Amino acid sequence: MSSSSNISFVLHDVARLLRKRFEQRSRASGLTRAQWQVLAYLSLHEGVHQNKLADFIEIMPITLARLLDKMEARGFIERRPNPADRRAWLLYLTPQAHPLLELMRGNGQKTRDEAFAGLSSDARQHLLQTLSLIKSNLLAACAQPAVDREKVHG
Repeated sequence: MSSSSNISFVLHDVARLLRKRFEQRSRASGLTRAQWQVLAYLSLHEGVHQNKLADFIEIMPITLARLLDKMEARGFIERRPNPADRRAWLLYLTPQAHPLLELMRGNGQKTRDEAFAGLSSDARQHLLQTLSLIKSNLLAACAQPAVDREKVHG
């Protein structure tokens, strides 16, 4: 089996193991991976609408609402009314969430350091550029309808 026919499995395993190792480091915080995703996204996009956040982290809006209820009860996020739409809420981090963000960033860096052990700075940069190109190619491909050429021409 060639390495290219295997790359999807390797990429999947690497992503899974990065998540697993991050979760091992972060278990003491009492937050779930989904809650970490909410914190990470809100740290970059405060004031986002709940539905947009649900789309971004790829969970159903009702599931996100329950998750946000728990995070709000723990004092990590707050919902503020949307001035443009009285029925909608915008999401913000509370000051209490900021130490968690620092913990998350530190755990993320330690996890990446473990993952990239033995890779030179140039190799890391090349890997990132290569994966970014693959991501860009797939984003462009996903924007197009999938065509099964064998069925079309066969």
